[in-house]
Order: sequence, then C-alpha cells, then structure tokens
Amino acid sequence: MRSPLIETPLGLKVMVDTRSPSQRSMIMRSVGTKNTGPEVRVRRILHRHGYRFALHRRDLPGSPDVVLPKWSKVVLVHGCFWHGHTCRYGRPPKSRANYWLPKIAANKARDKRNRAELKKAGWKVLVVWQCEIRHSEKLEDKLLEFLRS
Repeated sequence: MRSPLIETPLGLKVMVDTRSPSQRSMIMRSVGTKNTGPEVRVRRILHRHGYRFALHRRDLPGSPDVVLPKWSKVVLVHGCFWHGHTCRYGRPPKSRANYWLPKIAANKARDKRNRAELKKAGWKVLVVWQCEIRHSEKLEDKLLEFLRS
C-alpha cells in the first residue's frame, strides 16, 4: 500500500487527499454557510431570553449571522476550521496545505477587516466559536454578558 504522505519540491511532507476531486467537490458544496447548527443554537438562546434579532444583514460588513439593531450589537458564529481558530477543531488539514493555509489566512484577514468596519460603524461585535457551542451554560453566560454590557 502506498504511503498517504508525499514530499513536495520544498521538502515538506503532505498528506494525499483520499477522495477523488469530484467526491471532494461534492463534500465541500454540501457545507452550509447560513443556518448552521451552531448558529441556530445561538439564536435559540437569544430568543429564549426575549431578544429579537435580524439575520445575515447584507448591508453590514460580512453579513453578520445575528444582528441586534436595538442594542447595536452583532454576533458572529464562526466555524473553527473555516476561520482558523486555535482549538483542536481549527487545525488545518494535512493534505493540500498549499491550498488550505492561504485560504484560511484569507478568511482570517477578511474576518478582521469586517470586525474593524463594524466597530467603526458603531457596532459591538461578539465572536462565538463552534467549539464553544458544546458548553451550553458557558455559551449562554457569554451571550447574556455581552448583551447586558
């Protein structure tokens, strides 16, 4: 059996993708950007506490996931992988590093620009990471503290 690692011209060892290009394309197309599980969990908590909000306002930088105009606050729900979080879920894949590392770096730069533009426009911004969704009580405390501050 062939090793899943290959050596690049720069001497780096990278893992070979085990999926065909069409399989990988189908998998990546199925990844949603709106109404994800973590996003829905955040919205349920806010709604349960009486907060009303708008979703994905396209007139704001980055189309924030949850917009609370009455309080001039937005909540961004980031997937750890896609937005390059430092947790174990945010680790970049070993295959196709030459594609993924610049892609995730560009996502992080875009996120930083969007947050800066939102703040400049007078919005307060909270980022909730996908890995934080697992701890419901901590997440609820974080959201409520942000909204009450």
